[in-house]
Amino acid sequence: MATKAMNIKMDEERLADIKSVATVFHMSMTDVVMDALDEYLAKMKNDPFYRLTVNVEDASEEETREILGELDTLSDDDLQIASVKHFNV
Repeated sequence: MATKAMNIKMDEERLADIKSVATVFHMSMTDVVMDALDEYLAKMKNDPFYRLTVNVEDASEEETREILGELDTLSDDDLQIASVKHFNV
């Protein structure tokens, strides 16, 4: 997998925390940040809002408001996946 470099600005206290954790676990600071990002992204991708809107790229502002309004009315039970069907085309 190709990698790219990027710059991130954060306060010195947070950088010191990352460095401290990385040192204790014999990891690079990059590995600590990447592990944290992987965990956070997995959590966010499991969120019902993400799962229901990830494939809706071209929704108008009105459609987006309507979708969000419907999502707000759903209970946790409503948001549970009851079944999954896969179709090969």
